Amino acid sequence: MDVYLPIANLSVNGLVIVGLGGLMGILSGMFGVGGGFLTTPLLIFYGIPPTVAAASAASQVTGASVSGVFAHTRRGGVDYLMGGVMVVGGVFGTLVGAVLFRLLQELGQIDTVINILYVIMLGAIGGMMGNEAVQSLRAMRSGRRLPARKRRHHPLVANLPWRWRFYRSGLYISPLAPLLLGFSTGILTMLLGVGGGFILVPAMLYILGMSASVVVGTSLFEILFVTMVSTMMHALTTKAVDIVLALLLLIGSVSGAQIGAQFAQKFRPEYLRLILAVIVILVALRLAIGLGYRPDEIFTVTPL
Repeated sequence: MDVYLPIANLSVNGLVIVGLGGLMGILSGMFGVGGGFLTTPLLIFYGIPPTVAAASAASQVTGASVSGVFAHTRRGGVDYLMGGVMVVGGVFGTLVGAVLFRLLQELGQIDTVINILYVIMLGAIGGMMGNEAVQSLRAMRSGRRLPARKRRHHPLVANLPWRWRFYRSGLYISPLAPLLLGFSTGILTMLLGVGGGFILVPAMLYILGMSASVVVGTSLFEILFVTMVSTMMHALTTKAVDIVLALLLLIGSVSGAQIGAQFAQKFRPEYLRLILAVIVILVALRLAIGLGYRPDEIFTVTPL
């Protein structure tokens, strides 16, 4: 079933794109991650231009985050004040990211920069996840327990001025810390088309010291609005959002999430984290190889 993507300016098999979205949904249901950080690389492997892949993936993440925010809102798992501060930082980060994206696009280096950033990011994430999973498996086999991490914000956060009380998170810290965190996520969202949850969640836990009960919901709240703004910025500035591609991905991800949730009940979390770490590292290696070898078509034409 061939489908024409008007912005990417090519025809693709619609079932394959839906299948990629389904794979991201399965990963979301199995591992508790949005899967957005793998969507863009897999689209690039399939032949979608990196600029279109990054911009369209951001819009798909927006749609996938809506149901998650509603679910966590019903159980009181969202710190709206903390999320609001991060959204403000994320909006400014998106504006800066849009300028960087357009500048790199005009220089003809945006595709290379996207690939390099993904290699670094996925390599680091995969390595950390793999190390944590291996330690957990060793502890499980030896019968000992790993020491529990204490919930405490980073010393640098404690030294920042103008403290506010974030009652839902149980924190009394400066709003500058979540503001800067949201700013960084906004830049990543604009450049790479990711939601940023894989960075936000650990940062909120181990840097801000937030309560685990509100971390995921607050992260999704920030991701929802920042990816929304990122999609609008891409549509207005880079004009790289392919709504047909985003819809096909969204159809697959909604269905795949239900399947992934069923799989998750049959495996231990330690094995799931190890499998995800291996997948992430393999994708990073494939991107790294793609940066080094000479392609069959040296020159390609991508939409501006």
